Amino acid sequence: MRHLTTVAIALCGALAATTGPAHAQTFNSSSTGADGAFNPTTNTTLALPATGLFNFTTVSIPSGITVRFTRNAANTAVTFLATGNVSIAGTIDISATSGGNVVGGTFLGSNAGTGGPGGFDGGNGANGVASNTGGTGLGPGGGGAGTGAGFATTGGVVSATGTPGALYGNAELLPLIGGSGGGGGSAELGSTSAGGGGGGGAILIASSGTITLTGTINARGGNGGGGNNPGGGGSGGAIRLVATSITGANGTLDVRGGSGSSGIGVGSGGGSVGRHRLEAYGNTAAVNVNNIPPSLAPPSAVALANGPTLTITSIGGVATPPAPGASFTAPDVTLPASTTNPVTVALAGVNIPPGTAVLIAVNGQTGGNTVTSTTLSGTLTSTTATASVTIPTNRPSVVSASATFTLVATSGAPLYGDGQLVVSRPR
Repeated sequence: MRHLTTVAIALCGALAATTGPAHAQTFNSSSTGADGAFNPTTNTTLALPATGLFNFTTVSIPSGITVRFTRNAANTAVTFLATGNVSIAGTIDISATSGGNVVGGTFLGSNAGTGGPGGFDGGNGANGVASNTGGTGLGPGGGGAGTGAGFATTGGVVSATGTPGALYGNAELLPLIGGSGGGGGSAELGSTSAGGGGGGGAILIASSGTITLTGTINARGGNGGGGNNPGGGGSGGAIRLVATSITGANGTLDVRGGSGSSGIGVGSGGGSVGRHRLEAYGNTAAVNVNNIPPSLAPPSAVALANGPTLTITSIGGVATPPAPGASFTAPDVTLPASTTNPVTVALAGVNIPPGTAVLIAVNGQTGGNTVTSTTLSGTLTSTTATASVTIPTNRPSVVSASATFTLVATSGAPLYGDGQLVVSRPR
């Protein structure tokens, strides 16, 4: 098994990254250039296409200009590919929003923070109607009631009773996954506790030329809502820059997690930091990384070849849509009133080894989640599995599945990562 080489660095608020002679090596971003040059002159919000992919020729974001994104139905990460140079003097913002604060009445809607593109939403605060326990944040590192979401580390916990979010993902950021949501606070009937912060988004910027960073890329997790029963913070997101060379001074990569809060006798946990990675043959960038060590390496593929996918194909015998939205307010699947628990969830995997364990999580809009394990069977190119789960009957739920396995390099090909995480978007 061959591992990617990384560079040890010392940090003091900023990163000055330098690699050795490049020997005229170049990197190909694989951009088609079909979307032309991207040169915004005013603050801009881009609607993400279904794939999340933009094929630019060049990118130039001037100082004072902020670029944000509207999530697509599948909530994919953002991918900028460029045939030429990329200059970021302004701001790219894929941060999450914070959870709503405690309110004095019974609020029946959602007060969870929203994840950035490629990140996951926070948990809702409890209102005492369906449950006194706050909702678990969405995503593979979702925080339990009042706790922070995990990502590069486990989530934080202060005095809330929920289980903090787990560590997940890898330094290579293959596949590219954002931060998870913090847990909502718990409450009794008559008040509504605070929502958990959303998870920071995820972005890949790949240039066949030079990336010059003098501005900011924000992928922060959302703060947990405040009040007597506060919510947990969402985890920071993911930023991956790949180019022939990376340069620039005083730029910022921000993948900090959202903060928790303090209530009367109860404190909520903060979210984990996210992950960031810089890949180039020549790297002379001086970047502020908020004392969060990034990973450094030569350029590698922008995406996994024959990338693995894991899909929930049906729940209770009802087929899932091609692009589920994983929303509590607009269900992807409506089960017949005659449905009884347990309910069968069917899964399909592609390019995932048979024998791989899959975890199926059921997150109610409030209340703790349940996690069930099953095993994929079949061949590498086509595996299937089923599992029996219990779905709450008095509130909407989001069902998600994840699998972790190891990829091994063969025939001299690059190794993309150990403990590779594959996540189906919540169905």
